[in-house]
Amino acid sequence: MTFIVGIIGAGRMGRLHVNNLQLLPERVLVKSVSDNVYLDTWRANKNIKVLTKNYRDILKDEEVDAVFICSPTETHCDMIKEVASAGKNIFCEAPISFTIEEVEAALEEVEKAGVKLQIGFNLRFDPNFRKVHKFVRNGEIGKPRILRLISHDPYSPYKTSSNSSYTLMDLSMHEFDIARYIMGCEVIEVSTYGGVFSSSDLQNPQDLDTAMISLKFENGALGIIEKCHSPSCTYDQRLEILGEKGLAQADNNQTATVELATNKYVKKEKPPSFLIERYKQSYIAEIGHFVKACMENHEVSCKGFDGLQSVRIAKAAKKSLETAKSVKL
Repeated sequence: MTFIVGIIGAGRMGRLHVNNLQLLPERVLVKSVSDNVYLDTWRANKNIKVLTKNYRDILKDEEVDAVFICSPTETHCDMIKEVASAGKNIFCEAPISFTIEEVEAALEEVEKAGVKLQIGFNLRFDPNFRKVHKFVRNGEIGKPRILRLISHDPYSPYKTSSNSSYTLMDLSMHEFDIARYIMGCEVIEVSTYGGVFSSSDLQNPQDLDTAMISLKFENGALGIIEKCHSPSCTYDQRLEILGEKGLAQADNNQTATVELATNKYVKKEKPPSFLIERYKQSYIAEIGHFVKACMENHEVSCKGFDGLQSVRIAKAAKKSLETAKSVKL
């Protein structure tokens, strides 16, 4: 059996998923790609049978089993509803939306149609983060006390978006989800501090390049998310969780494990420079999980509800920043 896929959105994530789908052990055919802007870059790719500017062409194709939504966030909810109505399974890049009501309406259509929806929270599929998750679930660190997530990025978010609170409402969505995943329960309170340090021309205090987001969980544990965008950063992605019995942590991936130590200094390789390299394995694993769930009729990880919860946390983080008060969910 061949699993047939259509892709909406031919930008960076669309191209990444096409390449990764071809690496899966399952028989997968990317039959069609739709985009209004980047479609010309696909002309040389003879493996794509259908190239169209109208994504509804994909929805009308009875052969297509699933649709990957890799278009801008503002289009996600409407497309989810249309794809669900067409009876096709859905993989949607995160975030689903910036609006809770839009997400709830989209999830209603998914439920009504009885199709599968997986949200692209790839951090859940990072091998090291999954090991930490396993340690927590097995009780090896005891009752969790403090979760710390570090996300330092050398690339400025403002070159690609004018959305106010982009750092909180978009870039932090993955941290909000992985926090819930690792802790195994919901966030009940959020407090945010933020500022602009490397982009002095940005006058809106919500346009952050640096943020500290404090979380309180249902189980009483505490969390801290450290977000920073600065040219002086490496691509620094770490996680640690402290429990009553011990500490579990996932360090940066290294491009090489060679380390040079002298009596004057210690030198080792820098981490990968960008998310595509850092999370390469997780991107492959997440779509492999989705394809297998569709072909074998299993439940998907990262359901629509997980996408909704991350939007709720983001909205609370934004409100906390605006009001200088903690916000309960």
